[in-house]
Amino acid sequence: MASHQQRTEIRDGMRIDWDVPITMDDGLVLRADIFRPMKDGKYPVILSYGPYAKSLAFQDGYPSAWQRMADKHPDVTAGSSNLYQSWEVVDPEKWVPHDYVCVRVDSRGAGCSPGFIDHFSPRETKDFYDCIEWAGVQPWSNGKVGLNGISYYGINQWHVASLQPPHLAAMCVWEGAADWYRDMTHHGGMLSTFWENWYDMQVKTVQYGAGERGRRSRVHSELVCGPETLSDAELARKRADFGTEIASHPMDDDYHRARSAKWDKIVTPLFSAANWAARDCTRAAISKDSRAPPPSRNGWRPMASSTGHISTPTTDANSSCASSTISCTERKKAGQNNRRYCCRYGTSTSSHRAPKVSGRSSAQGGRNSISIHRR
Repeated sequence: MASHQQRTEIRDGMRIDWDVPITMDDGLVLRADIFRPMKDGKYPVILSYGPYAKSLAFQDGYPSAWQRMADKHPDVTAGSSNLYQSWEVVDPEKWVPHDYVCVRVDSRGAGCSPGFIDHFSPRETKDFYDCIEWAGVQPWSNGKVGLNGISYYGINQWHVASLQPPHLAAMCVWEGAADWYRDMTHHGGMLSTFWENWYDMQVKTVQYGAGERGRRSRVHSELVCGPETLSDAELARKRADFGTEIASHPMDDDYHRARSAKWDKIVTPLFSAANWAARDCTRAAISKDSRAPPPSRNGWRPMASSTGHISTPTTDANSSCASSTISCTERKKAGQNNRRYCCRYGTSTSSHRAPKVSGRSSAQGGRNSISIHRR
């Protein structure tokens, strides 16, 4: 156990704190890796909370995806040792030199954090809230915490923003979703088996307690799934039966609503809102201001369309987005009966490329205009 205690080292121009403990309101201790500038000071924080094992290198966890990215988008790997690249989160070597602190938290039950895995549950969302508030008061923090990440790390941004953490200053959501029933588990009312397969391949393999059966970090050689090695039976008792749970809730009930964002509570400025299959529409809607107004202001209110994908109202009369499939009743509920909605599928390869931000691709992690940098 001692090898996974908090420790600090200087390498690659960063001050790195490994396995920092963060205590949750129920007493459980989660573990985080923190990448900081060398010089003392108070900096804005970019934080992520998720289940993919913070110390597992992208190259080791997803070698074929890494190779395709490196071959087709060499600009992403340029300018970095790539030792600290992890799946779907920022590369600290691209952000720390620009005076940001990068915090990666292993979610409850995953990586180096013990506990019971229950994805997107109110328990996880409260953990995320506690991590944000913890980061906001650390001596190296300027009190402003931004969230950045893809897919899982985008989905849970919507959830935690519903709780309005006082230190949450900005969000950058990539390929996320917000309605657990329509966007994720039941597309058009039809059960999606994606999550069950994803759970088997991407979560169980890095569950806390895999120990010696899991991988070791290529950076510090510690086990990425914690110091304990548990039996298969013990591991099964420490996680939800995710696929069965989803299938046992065929309708949009309390189970789904507890795992969906509360749009009327979200007031955090958005740098991006690239939800699954609606990125082009969202970009058109927020193009006038990279800090998109929260849903409750100026007639903006993201909705879930009948296709099962997030739709966002646009104020651009010349927008190329198609007319909405949302009913008049739904529009009136949202106060949007005079606006058009868009929900177009982003199917082309180009729709998945990172847009340019301040002269750099966001995939490069360059300094940008999110509103967390100034005190």
